[in-house]
Amino acid sequence: MSPETAKSLETKTKLLDGALRTLTEQGIAKTSARTVAAAAGVNQALVFYHFGSVDELLAAACRYGAERTVARYRPRLAAVTSLSELLTVGREIHEQERAGGHVALLGQLLAGAQTHETLGPATAAGLDLWIVEIEKVLTRVLAATPLGEFAGPAGLARAVAASFVGIELYEGVDATGATAALDALEQLGFVIGALEQLGPVAQRAVRHHLRRTSRR
Repeated sequence: MSPETAKSLETKTKLLDGALRTLTEQGIAKTSARTVAAAAGVNQALVFYHFGSVDELLAAACRYGAERTVARYRPRLAAVTSLSELLTVGREIHEQERAGGHVALLGQLLAGAQTHETLGPATAAGLDLWIVEIEKVLTRVLAATPLGEFAGPAGLARAVAASFVGIELYEGVDATGATAALDALEQLGFVIGALEQLGPVAQRAVRHHLRRTSRR
């Protein structure tokens, strides 16, 4: 890699990090070429040189931030062996992301998607990265439970992701309510855990009941 290319990549990374920091700390309404450039420590003309517009920079930053965050948790998700453990890991991720300011960032991206045309697809693409990882876990762990033939991993992964997004946004207006919702999911995890520990005969009975119920 030539020195010029390396410097260009360094500047783009600074701008992407600066955009994410500005969104988190100042909100979408105060995010501009000037504020992002100030956060990145570069000339604001470089925003347009590297990305063409502020909206394109924000869209790129959304994808960049999601890819970086998902990569950080991918090994942890790959080690999940049960549905109850997935719920536990989800709560751990929520706590860590909230502490890092990323919950506030997601709120700003979703708010900005209403008025910034490029942010909607970029935010959806970022969420899809999470959904792909969750679907991998669900496909793996559901196969060992009576739920395997009744719950589609693809749809369930989107439901799980949507639930956590909703809880994260809800937390901004009712932290106690959001905690209660997470507690309820954890209690559901205990029920699922009990189902996973059933012996072969009991699991066959559950499957038989689910098949009969699904035909009604």
